[in-house]
Amino acid sequence: MGNGGGTMYFKEELKHGGNAGLQVTAVKWLEPLKKKYGKSISYADLYTLAGVVAIKELGGPKIKWNAGRFDALDPSSVTPDGRLPNAETGPKGADPSDSAHLRTIFNRMGFNDQEIVALSGAHAIGRCHTTASGFDGPWSPTPTTFNNVYFTLLETVDWKQRDWSGPFQYEDGSKKLMMLPTDLALIKDTKFKRYVDVYSKDQAKFFVDFAKAFNKLEELGTANLTAVEWA
Repeated sequence: MGNGGGTMYFKEELKHGGNAGLQVTAVKWLEPLKKKYGKSISYADLYTLAGVVAIKELGGPKIKWNAGRFDALDPSSVTPDGRLPNAETGPKGADPSDSAHLRTIFNRMGFNDQEIVALSGAHAIGRCHTTASGFDGPWSPTPTTFNNVYFTLLETVDWKQRDWSGPFQYEDGSKKLMMLPTDLALIKDTKFKRYVDVYSKDQAKFFVDFAKAFNKLEELGTANLTAVEWA
C-alpha cells in the first residue's frame, strides 16, 4: 500500500489475487496518460492521483494528494502476495476470523478499527465480477456514486446466503445486491459496528474520516512528498 514504488505496473504484482482484473481495467485505462506525460509523472503518482480524482468525480470528498513518489526499477520491489484483504477467511460466512483477518492486514499498516471501517466504505462504488474475484454483483444500488449507502444497507437489510455455484456471498431480498463475508463482519464485530453505526447516520462524518484514512493509505512507505493543489 502507498504505491511508493508504483509496482502495480509490474505483471508480477498484477498477478496477486487481490488485484484480479486490474490489468485489463484501471491499469490499462491509465496507460495512455502515462505515455502522454512520460517522465513528468511516475506510475506511483499517476495511480494514486487517479484514485483521489475518481472518488471526487463520483461524488465523494476531495482528498489531499501529495506528489513525488518514485517508481521501482525492477520486479524485485513487488511485495509478496497475500497482503491485501480477502473476502473471507476461516469458516464459511461472516465469522470472527474475518474480523481478525481485517485487523491483521490493516493493523500491520498502522490502521485502527475506525480507519478500517472508514476504508471499507469504498465498497459504496463498483461491483464484484465473477471473471475477476469469482464473486458477483454490486454492494449498492448506486455503484457509481460515492456515499454512505454501503453502511446503511449493512445495517438495514436482512442479508441471506446466496444459493449459487459461486463462492459464499450474501444477497438482499431483491437478489440484486450483495455483500461479502468480510463486509458482514463489520456489523457482527461490536468494535467495528460502533463505527458502522456512526457512518450509516452521518455521511459528512464518513467523508471526513475516509479522506484522512485514504490519504494515509496512499502515502504509506513514501517520504518527502510535495503538496499539490490538484483540483
